[in-house]
Amino acid sequence: MKIYKSKIDYWLGLLLLYPIYLSVASLVKGQWMYGFAGIGFVVGVVLFISKTTRYIIKGNQLIVKCMWIVNETIDISKIRKIEKTNSILSSPALSLDRIAIFYNKYDEVYISPKERKDFIEDLLKHNPSIEMKIYS
Repeated sequence: MKIYKSKIDYWLGLLLLYPIYLSVASLVKGQWMYGFAGIGFVVGVVLFISKTTRYIIKGNQLIVKCMWIVNETIDISKIRKIEKTNSILSSPALSLDRIAIFYNKYDEVYISPKERKDFIEDLLKHNPSIEMKIYS
């Protein structure tokens, strides 16, 4: 079993700037409880999402996990194509530097493994017939 973590982009931090601003503003106003609670919440969310978004290759299965929202198991032998993408569609990926995995007849998932090259090599070991459209 091999576990790959998601790559994390700076844009995730940009999304959290406003809640951090509100928390700091509360601290400046002397509202310590709200300020520290807000900062704690933001840090907790970031840690939780970054620790729970992962891609696991176990036997001939690719397991995509992201919190409790996505828990998808894909038979690697059913993967048809892997393609580089910067799609902004909602997906279990913390980076816009993504790959699209097409499997079965019409299914696809967008992910962003931090160690993309190793991840793809592992998939190709199980299914060397995967069509590759990755541009470096």
